[in-house]
Amino acid sequence: MKIEFSDLDKDRIIEMAWEDRTTFEAIELQFGLKEEQVINLMRREMKSSSFKMWRKRVQARKTKHEKLRSFTEGRFKCSRQRQINKNKISKR
Repeated sequence: MKIEFSDLDKDRIIEMAWEDRTTFEAIELQFGLKEEQVINLMRREMKSSSFKMWRKRVQARKTKHEKLRSFTEGRFKCSRQRQINKNKISKR
C-alpha cells in the first residue's frame, strides 16, 4: 500500500528524520511510516549526496530508536520547539 503525502507532510517527515532525538517510532505514530518507508522517502526526495550524509549520520545514532535509548522517558524534540500534536502545531 502506497501512502501519498502533501509536500508539507513530506517536508515535516524529512525534518523529523534529520532531528537527532526524534525516533522513527515518533514518525510512525504521526505519519504511519515505518523506518524502511522513511528511508525510501528520504532517498526519493533528497539529493543523493544529502541522503548519503543523512544515512551515515542516522546509523550512528542510538537516539533514533526507542529500544536503543539509554533513557526511558524524555522528549523527542527540542524544548524550544512548539508543541506538536498529531502533526498540528499549536500556539503557545
